[in-house]
Amino acid sequence: MTAPAEVPILMYHAVAHSPARATHALSVSPEAFAEQMRLLDASGFVPLTAGELAARWRENRPLPPRPVLITFDDGYEGVHRHALPVLAERAFPSTVFVSTGWLRGPYDTGGALDLMLTWEQLRELAESGAEIGGHSHTHPQLDQLPDDGLSFEIGRCREILTQELGRPPESFAYPYGYSSRRVRQAVRSAGFGVSLAVGNGMAARRQGPYGLRRVTVRRTTGIADFERMVQGRAVGRLFAVDRALTKGYAVVRRGRQAMRKAREARG
Repeated sequence: MTAPAEVPILMYHAVAHSPARATHALSVSPEAFAEQMRLLDASGFVPLTAGELAARWRENRPLPPRPVLITFDDGYEGVHRHALPVLAERAFPSTVFVSTGWLRGPYDTGGALDLMLTWEQLRELAESGAEIGGHSHTHPQLDQLPDDGLSFEIGRCREILTQELGRPPESFAYPYGYSSRRVRQAVRSAGFGVSLAVGNGMAARRQGPYGLRRVTVRRTTGIADFERMVQGRAVGRLFAVDRALTKGYAVVRRGRQAMRKAREARG
């Protein structure tokens, strides 16, 4: 069987019975997550990490017939409590993108939206087969930051992860999915080999290693839509509203960037 040209990269956030209001829409229940993993297993999907996908494409190595990526953003505690046992049961690897200033511990900046992982829990995830990637330090909109702020957010995140986990992270995910050519170049210059956006579409090699698309798994994602999503069927219809909103907001964001550059030019 020939490996598909497009790969579903699933984007999760919190996995919780009763998430905070701020994370509710982008959360999934532990029961729903377990059902989704059972479907992947029964359907013959083979999970890869972000770093492994990028390496296979970079080195022209083949992908499995039904590849999928299971990714988590921000670093919520439920990834350890609820998702890890389900993933470990099936020996499924995942990629966990953490904002280092949101995790509980010595670097906590107080901006987290819900209960976050501790560093001990993050190390347990890594030891259980999860790839740990960067997601900035304080989760800002990176494309709205001046160069020094952008460099700090990416560099500080990488520095802390390297210090705490014993090796530098390979992968990165843009907070809110927002990036620009300047942001992508900063991520690359910091030493990351691959970075994920959102886009709510299938990932493909032609997107380049610093702009791979993902599909959002929400609290409202039923198992039938989840199956269509991972099979790449009706993805445009499932995310039609999201894409329209993204296009509209992109215009607003470009305007904000132009205003920021004008202010910087005036000194």
